[in-house]
Amino acid sequence: MRHFIPSWIRVPVLFFTIFALMEYFIDSGEQPAFIAFPITLFFLLMVLLLLIAIELILISIENIMFNTLSEEAKQRYLEARQRPREWTWGKRVYQKLTASRPIQEEGEIILDHDYDGIKELDNRLPPWWIYLFYATAIFGAIYLVRFHIFDDYTQKEEFEQNMAEARLAVEEYKKTAKDLVDASTVELLTEASDLRAGEAVFTANCAVCHKPDGGGSIGPNLTDDYWILGGGISNVFNTISEGGRDGKGMVAWKSTLKPGEIAQVASYVISLHGTNPPDAKAPEGDLYTDPNAAPPAEPQAEESQPSAE
Repeated sequence: MRHFIPSWIRVPVLFFTIFALMEYFIDSGEQPAFIAFPITLFFLLMVLLLLIAIELILISIENIMFNTLSEEAKQRYLEARQRPREWTWGKRVYQKLTASRPIQEEGEIILDHDYDGIKELDNRLPPWWIYLFYATAIFGAIYLVRFHIFDDYTQKEEFEQNMAEARLAVEEYKKTAKDLVDASTVELLTEASDLRAGEAVFTANCAVCHKPDGGGSIGPNLTDDYWILGGGISNVFNTISEGGRDGKGMVAWKSTLKPGEIAQVASYVISLHGTNPPDAKAPEGDLYTDPNAAPPAEPQAEESQPSAE
């Protein structure tokens, strides 16, 4: 059976189709791409089916036409099929790009130099090399005029611009990458959605030791001003992540909870401060004062008013 579609068309099309299918399924975001964009998968499958259908139709037409030939014509056709095909178009392009002389004509360009039987040919420079040299010369001239005569942007300015764009991209990424936090970079979350998520984690994992209201049972009270390992979002995040005191206290949750979840539950714990639940456990640890909190305002002395006599 003969393939009517040339290999130089069929193979690249099939390759890029398969590559597109792989990229389509692998780089699909949060859900499979064929669910989000089913029309694209349908189109790719239709392209494959269309190529197969066209080739089968052409093969069928060839077989029908072959059966209508005489025996002599069939023999000539089969002999032609068995002759190797030459890539004449590619050879012509290669000849133009290299300008190489056939071996039979090398006697016309041989030089008189003879070094121990080694002779030299007077070959021309390959056209591809000449064209590339012209292109680099034109590029160099344009570069010279643009950056050294008209004083376009410098490399330092380009670097600073790229760095500024990179910083903006990092900040945008951090807004959506909630798990890209640790104890040194975590910030207090105040959005209702984050606090609800933190409450769900707290209820499922922490309430058994601290009570659902945070008043403390086996674990300490989380609603007063006293903390065993320090208060504030950074210390609370680190305690949840790394665990409590050695040999006793809370286990480390960093292997169970994601950094974003730890930030949410830590923010929820901070939100319990001052709620004063009933039957709360007695304070434990040291009094914690937020170093970033504004100092209390000093009371102003009242000016004495002269008494009227």
